Amino acid sequence: MTTEHYHGRLRRLGVRRLSAVFSAGVVAMAAALIAPQPAVAADAPWLDVSPDRYASFTVPAAYVQEHLGTVSQVVVEGNFGPSATWAEFGLTRRGDVWSGVLGALTPGLYRYQVTADDTKTIKDPTNNAGVASDPLLSTFLVAGESARWLADAPAGSGGTVGTLTYRVRAEQRSALVWTPPGYAARKPKGYPTLFLESGGGVATTDWLDLGRTKQILDNLSAAGAMQPMVVVIADGTDDRELKDLRKAVADNYRVLRDPSHQGIAGVADGAARAVRAAVATPGQFGSVGWFSGTSAPTLDRRDATALNHLKLLRLYTGNVTDPAYNTTYRLTKALDRAGVRYEFDGVNPDGGGNWTTWQENLVDFVPRLFGHVADHGPSPGHGRFTGEFTPPPAGTTPTPFVTGDGFVTFETTTDFADAQHVTVWANIAPGGSWLRVPLTRDGDRWRATVGPLKPWFYYYRLIVDRVPFKDVSNPTKVTTEPMWSTFLVPGPAARLLTDVPAGQGGKVESMTYTSTVAGQDRTALVWTPPGYDPQRAQPYPVLYLQHGGGQNYTDWVEMGRAKQILDHQFLDGDLTPMVVVMGNGNSSNFNRELLENIVPTARSRYHVSSDPSQQALAGLSMGGGQAFGVLKAYPGQFAYVAAFSAGFGSGTGVDVAAVNSGTKMLRLYVGDQTDFVYPSFMASLTTMDALGIRYEFDGVTPGPHGWDVWQKNLIDLAPRLFKR
Repeated sequence: MTTEHYHGRLRRLGVRRLSAVFSAGVVAMAAALIAPQPAVAADAPWLDVSPDRYASFTVPAAYVQEHLGTVSQVVVEGNFGPSATWAEFGLTRRGDVWSGVLGALTPGLYRYQVTADDTKTIKDPTNNAGVASDPLLSTFLVAGESARWLADAPAGSGGTVGTLTYRVRAEQRSALVWTPPGYAARKPKGYPTLFLESGGGVATTDWLDLGRTKQILDNLSAAGAMQPMVVVIADGTDDRELKDLRKAVADNYRVLRDPSHQGIAGVADGAARAVRAAVATPGQFGSVGWFSGTSAPTLDRRDATALNHLKLLRLYTGNVTDPAYNTTYRLTKALDRAGVRYEFDGVNPDGGGNWTTWQENLVDFVPRLFGHVADHGPSPGHGRFTGEFTPPPAGTTPTPFVTGDGFVTFETTTDFADAQHVTVWANIAPGGSWLRVPLTRDGDRWRATVGPLKPWFYYYRLIVDRVPFKDVSNPTKVTTEPMWSTFLVPGPAARLLTDVPAGQGGKVESMTYTSTVAGQDRTALVWTPPGYDPQRAQPYPVLYLQHGGGQNYTDWVEMGRAKQILDHQFLDGDLTPMVVVMGNGNSSNFNRELLENIVPTARSRYHVSSDPSQQALAGLSMGGGQAFGVLKAYPGQFAYVAAFSAGFGSGTGVDVAAVNSGTKMLRLYVGDQTDFVYPSFMASLTTMDALGIRYEFDGVTPGPHGWDVWQKNLIDLAPRLFKR
């Protein structure tokens, strides 16, 4: 297993019956338990995590230059992707720093490193929280209810982690041992023991640094949610090594030796060894836990006798992004055929094969040991197996391949067989920000499965050895961004972005006009509603909808899904029948372009109103700034004005009375802290308040300066227009 499999995001963490009895403080940053790296005191922190869970990275360009040389790109690699997959978050060079804001992050433990030009990696020297097995990694904890088990327990209330040294075949080994609060070596009655096995690519210390095992055990103990026990964490052991380790534990700790008071569990290879130990040497353990095991033992009915003596055999797996998913499925079938009794925690819908998932497994497993538990079912929200997961064979289908439950398989053509580093760059981060997910070489192609993605509209491009490419297997196109491809993950939340049944929607037509500003013919796209009647007595209200900088008149249709949104809202009865004109706003004088060219042409070609009360103007980013410019220069020309992710600018010379009297609705929208115009937008509200301009603010739309935000803005705005 590669280390990418162990990087994960915490979505759900907890034991359903323990919430009411748990109460402990949380901390904003994780503490390193093993070999912390000293911070560079003179340096400002590279990472800041806000109370509302946004991670701001600020990496000094001089430090990068000094340690890595001249570079063209810098990313923060971490477990930021869906199902806690390892992903790259690109930073932007701004003056003397590389910076970026990612969030809002789900509560949980994150690890990261800073990488330049794909191969040059450094540790954040300002973060003391490290990972003993990988000196380049740093960690931080995002606090929250779902991460309560990962927080440090109150001082003095936790257990103790020590080191046990023992010998195997004359070779010295060591294990980590957690003893519970109040552990007494001379207590009359011994303690039960749980052995935690590591796996391929997993070090013993990872259980502490990445698994937060000490914090989990401390908090479960403080909540009275587990039996007092000794927990032994060891590297991978064969039967002989395990026997020697058990003897060393019995010789050095006050533990019970009977099988009913001994349990074993492991991750990856360690999970497979735990089950094999129960099969090969019956009577050693009374409880066995399988956390994403990588190989299933061969079983028959003769093994059922040994395994059915176990008090507990419980299996855990992540979703289809977990490399152990199919293996666990096959193990359940083998156990069923052999007649072995076992429990299955269900498929974790949003966890992969990584420490985020295994933290949840440990929280669920430990309270079940050495006592009576009434609930033997899966965790809340976990699902059943529906069979093995097998994407289509390479080269047999256009990409990406999207499953009904939101898992997306990307695949390249054979054009990049000699590439060294291939990623998919897509709007799959929280709120629609962009992450790069590394693909894995699969023969002469590259492939990866990502998810689950929430139902919505996605766009992406390939980055091959730092050069962007279009996915030529995907027939979709974006006129202004030739490298981008798009796809839709269906679902109720994305209904407004899907096509309506054929023949039921409105029409989108091209409207060509001569621009007196640009000195050339230009084009706009015009949406007319279903049943549009150019002869009806009353002209239609009209919305002039503008794009942003670097975009064009095609973007609201190709990327904004304006046609789908308007079609659905009209058919739902939410939309006043109107005409929507999406013009070319790339102009040296937008006010003239709009009022002398776009508006007159629309009136001459379509049955639209010239009454200001029946006219609306809205735009995103640059287009929002243009809408503000028209509002200032021609107050009352458009009764409805809206700006998405744009600032009002200066209030000098604004006729406030004319704006307020001539505008029925001025509605404003902005993304969250990941939207780079957020600071200037908030300053605009102060300016407008001081001037006395009346406006509506929809509140922050979660997401960045991108289409996820602007689609939601149009969805909110359109039904509000031209209402009495």
